[in-house]
Amino acid sequence: MAKLINIGFGNVVNSQKIVAVVNPDAAPVKRMVQSVKGTNSLVDATQGRKTKSVIVTSDDILILSAIQPDTIARRFAEVHDFESKGEGHE
Repeated sequence: MAKLINIGFGNVVNSQKIVAVVNPDAAPVKRMVQSVKGTNSLVDATQGRKTKSVIVTSDDILILSAIQPDTIARRFAEVHDFESKGEGHE
């Protein structure tokens, strides 16, 4: 079952598809974003705000978010911690 993570402003991502959540200020990340700009491989979920993280998915899609990487990582950990604690219990 897909576990969705809130990446801000009502946008969610399938946590099973996330490979990395990175800071957009690093030069290699800027090049990655620039290389897919204008294609279907870039999803802008910032709602017009400053990009604070770039989510890399297993489908080679980059998702821009206005939420800090550590916040997304914490939400990811909470979803997967809840999932592991909830297995086999009702």
